[in-house]
Amino acid sequence: MSRSELAIFTNMCWIENPSGYVLVQDRQKKEWPGVTFPGGHVEKEESFHQSVIREVQEETGLTIEHPVLCGVKQFQTSMKERYVVLCYKAKKFSGELRGSEEGDVFWVDPAKLSQYPLARDFDKMLPLFLDESTSEFFYEQHGDQVIDRIY
Repeated sequence: MSRSELAIFTNMCWIENPSGYVLVQDRQKKEWPGVTFPGGHVEKEESFHQSVIREVQEETGLTIEHPVLCGVKQFQTSMKERYVVLCYKAKKFSGELRGSEEGDVFWVDPAKLSQYPLARDFDKMLPLFLDESTSEFFYEQHGDQVIDRIY
């Protein structure tokens, strides 16, 4: 019996400026709209590290340095693929801030994130970025019931 499975790898990055504000994106994609952190898909034969740098640059105009992995979100899709979101944090960046077709980007006080229309389950992911003792957000769906687990 094979232990391999189909998987989709994505990333997301908390980018913090010297004032302690974080960069958010107001996503316009219909499959996951709302305020979240910038990020996207890992391309074939691309490292996870390079993918988060590329995605942030494409979506924000900023080039991040030394992104640090701080957690993982994962779940099974309806097509039985494992969907993995690698969560990173970065405090060092350069470039000129700009939005993209993915959505506008802007700086917010992290304490005020809940005042924005957040993307679905994004609020449940925040401990991955805020609490060093938390490393994984996992959920499973059983019919209409969703069971969230934070590790």
